Amino acid sequence: MYGDILFPTDGSDGADEALAHALELAETHDASIHVLSVVDSTYLGSAAAEATTIESLQEQTEQVIDETVDDIADHGAAVVAEHRMGDPYEEIIDYAETTGVDMIVMGTHGRSGLDRFLLGSVTEKVVRTADAPVLTVRLSDDT
Repeated sequence: MYGDILFPTDGSDGADEALAHALELAETHDASIHVLSVVDSTYLGSAAAEATTIESLQEQTEQVIDETVDDIADHGAAVVAEHRMGDPYEEIIDYAETTGVDMIVMGTHGRSGLDRFLLGSVTEKVVRTADAPVLTVRLSDDT
């Protein structure tokens, strides 16, 4: 039923918790997991600081993807990884539509502070507009 599962991640605890569900679904349905991390270019600062900021964000994104791919591979699931730059919500929807994933699994909250709020709003937009079913995973109180 679910051959391809999209797992958008920012490397947060909320995303890690959602990964456990994506892994369980992948095992149950013998599915591949598509890992997507997006550098949010909509919040970049001035042009002078932009190059450094972009490089730093891209390095963080690549590290998140590498760690996630390793976790998935350790569980024996097939994995595809991609990083993009843009508006996270738009990039998640575009990836899902372009690749034809069967399900999206994502956390309801990302990193702390403003990032936590922003990821929550990204998740809400994805839930409201994605053609594929979206499983949202709430960060437990224990984490």
